[in-house]
Amino acid sequence: MTPIGSEMQWLSQAEREARILAPYAMHSCDSSGRKHPEAEHPYRGPWQRDRDRILHSSAYRRLSGKMQVFTGEMGDYHRTRLTHTQEVATIARTIGRALMLNEDLIEALALMHDIGHPPYGHAGEDALHECVADIGGFSHNRFALTIVEELELRYNGFTGLNLTREVLAGQATRADKQNAGLHRLLEVQLVDAADSMTYDAHDTDDALKLRLVTLDEMQEVPLVRAVVAEVRSRYHQLTPQLLRKTVVHRLIDLQVSDTLARCQRELQASDFNSPAEAIASDFRIGPGAELAGQKRELERFLYERVYRHPRLVAVRTAAQDRLRRMYEGYCSRPELIPAHYQERLHQVGPRRMAVEYIAGMTDRFCEETFAAHFAG
Repeated sequence: MTPIGSEMQWLSQAEREARILAPYAMHSCDSSGRKHPEAEHPYRGPWQRDRDRILHSSAYRRLSGKMQVFTGEMGDYHRTRLTHTQEVATIARTIGRALMLNEDLIEALALMHDIGHPPYGHAGEDALHECVADIGGFSHNRFALTIVEELELRYNGFTGLNLTREVLAGQATRADKQNAGLHRLLEVQLVDAADSMTYDAHDTDDALKLRLVTLDEMQEVPLVRAVVAEVRSRYHQLTPQLLRKTVVHRLIDLQVSDTLARCQRELQASDFNSPAEAIASDFRIGPGAELAGQKRELERFLYERVYRHPRLVAVRTAAQDRLRRMYEGYCSRPELIPAHYQERLHQVGPRRMAVEYIAGMTDRFCEETFAAHFAG
């Protein structure tokens, strides 16, 4: 092995990407850079650096203490926001590599995509949005941008993480999903597709494990019924636990394989010569029409039979009540917000600061804080 510092010739980032990336992928040399200019790193590309900055941020670490759908009182098997994020990043990178897209950019986008989530998942987000609906509301996607541009303090001379414009723009499109005219890099589209694949499979897994529904009930969904039949025909005498795990594995594999087959076929036919050509076209990363319809049926079932399950509704209702009371308490007693947030409180006002402070909490810290200051 040639020692570091010898005359071994290393490929530059641009040379490496030229060899492995497709013309329609985003290349590091075409990055628009950062708001605060920085010298290039000798052996890490710009999106590798973005990935690492997100990975080492306080907001990313706190994802381990934030629920995805199910709460800690229901056990410790189910996904958290952190494990969900890791699953999204893994699936997105797998597809990205096969499609010859930029894996570094994909990973940075995937690791960032949920760091703005407040305690108690979407239930918490809904409660906080109601509190400030008249002054712009609350969106976890927009709050992620606030975190990485304003709240994380890790560098001298500027606030935020100083991420590249591509990563910031990719997250901005998540905050404006209703805008059908948005132009999004294929790497950005892929992370959204992987997010959908991930929660369809792991919410099915967690719901079955927690016995909110049975596998027989889930077979009301044609996609699940077909997957169960395939698994049972291939493997005999599986235990219920192995059957569940194998079905979930197949749900992921089916979605990834279908998306890859369709996208590879259409990308080859389109022959895009640049990211701009791909963005301007009607091509979108995702499964074929048949599987997309089957996924919508599965998502309807999960919404009606899992997300609205009485056990979850009771937990969400109590959690939302706590968040509303905390919001009102911080607005009336802003001195309870820690001293290092007081300067920002004066900048954005007590209402917005109350929401931002609550949104940054883990579920456990939120419950402890509520008990200490607002339970009476």
